[in-house]
Amino acid sequence: MNRRTQKDISRKLRILNHAKEIGNVSKTCRYFGIFHEAFYKWKRAYEAHGEIALIDSRLCMS
Repeated sequence: MNRRTQKDISRKLRILNHAKEIGNVSKTCRYFGIFHEAFYKWKRAYEAHGEIALIDSRLCMS
């Protein structure tokens, strides 16, 4: 796993944890500038398969 991939996973985990801590997905999405759809996609993937599921396949191709 390259550094760019690790950084992307770390960012997504930070976002998921932030939402859990404050208890508000809308505020988290607004703060980080992401769409709700992306947040819930990452959340479902993480809950089903762990950190490995947060890898963006587009980053692995470079």
